[in-house]
Amino acid sequence: MRSKRLRVVAVLVLLGMVACGISVPPLLGGRQSAQLASPTPDVVLQWNDIAVSTGVANGVGPVPQVRFVTIAQLAVFEAVNSITGEFEPYLGGFVAPAGTSAEAAAVAAAHRVLATNFPASAAALDASYQASLLGIADGKPKDDGVALGEAVAQAVLQLLANDGSSPAKTKVPGPAVPGEYQATASCPIGPSGTKEGTFFHWKDVTPFVIATPADFLVDPPPALGSHRYTRDYLEVLRVGGASSTERPQDRTDVVRLYASAGPAHLMNSTARQLALAARGSLTKNARALALMNMAMADGFLASFLGKYTYDFWRPETAIRAGESDGNPRTPGDPSFIPFLTTPCYPSHPSNLGTEVNTGTGILRHIYGEGHHEISLSFPAVAGVTLKYTRLRQLSTDVADARVYGGIHFRFEQVAAKHLGKRIARAVHAAALRPVHGPPDRDDDDGEGEDDGEE
Repeated sequence: MRSKRLRVVAVLVLLGMVACGISVPPLLGGRQSAQLASPTPDVVLQWNDIAVSTGVANGVGPVPQVRFVTIAQLAVFEAVNSITGEFEPYLGGFVAPAGTSAEAAAVAAAHRVLATNFPASAAALDASYQASLLGIADGKPKDDGVALGEAVAQAVLQLLANDGSSPAKTKVPGPAVPGEYQATASCPIGPSGTKEGTFFHWKDVTPFVIATPADFLVDPPPALGSHRYTRDYLEVLRVGGASSTERPQDRTDVVRLYASAGPAHLMNSTARQLALAARGSLTKNARALALMNMAMADGFLASFLGKYTYDFWRPETAIRAGESDGNPRTPGDPSFIPFLTTPCYPSHPSNLGTEVNTGTGILRHIYGEGHHEISLSFPAVAGVTLKYTRLRQLSTDVADARVYGGIHFRFEQVAAKHLGKRIARAVHAAALRPVHGPPDRDDDDGEGEDDGEE
């Protein structure tokens, strides 16, 4: 009778939450084995969605959002893996009593990290937390899981408390000479009293896995008088302007969709779809999400190192000054306005290109390159849904999104692709490796390494 009354109370609570518009994870129907595949999202996938949505709700920008999601996913993985032991740990040292609920540990770890980082969302997070725990049978396994998740989350938060992600630092642009980055309209007024480049400090944030972003510094951009620069300049001039008549509708849709959501939103949505299709265990899902997000977080460090090493100008600046760049083959347009708002930091390489190629690189290792059913759509771009069967198709569209958006040259997307692949390979080789069983797949995407570049 007591269990029946508890089930009735749980149902009433959930119905009340739904009536209030609160997202409710599906009930698990009692504690399940961490190894049991499920056709519906498990708590790891549910709380990954909650982590991304919470960052969006709090107005977190694309760069720090990857870091916040990574912290949550790392805590979730470490908590679950401390029970199942399928993969090498990140921290290690946590001992779970026999029978500890991996589901409870995952929920508690995610909730604690998110509630700490986003106190304004405490009520919504607490509601989701209670809804998740209602689906796990009461008892010592559940209590032990919650205690473990809390402990792991606190350890991860403490480890990353002074990682250099704050306070923010900006950089005063150099002299207005050809090729040199200049602040654009979106840039804030900095301490100098002039517009300054943002995220100057991000190259110095502590990496999750790689030793130093200096090991992954991209090659410099091409010389302004080179054929490659000229070719890519003319492409942006032709298709990247706000009033361009040569940008096809399908490329316009790609530009708008990839501008509507940051890399954390894009890649975690993709990863959840692949994990669900693969019917992975709780531990495997936790590992895939932690590994991908750590790689993306480290990818941002290397990308910003390249940006502030070369201080290369944006297409918006370059095209407006095309008549004075010393290249007679690059006609200028002083009135050029890019289709997208130019981000407020140097151009080379592309951040989004780096992030998507890093994320797809990890996912390729785990799930393979092709035979997928990936669907991406976001409320901000009504009526646009992009579907993919191969991971490299995302990379292609992201490259087009930034070029046709007028904020990057094509060579910066090529550099980002190579950088993302290198980061993914390094992180996959070094972290969260299987303890037993077969290794992951290779990361061959079916394309050559030179991408036809000259």
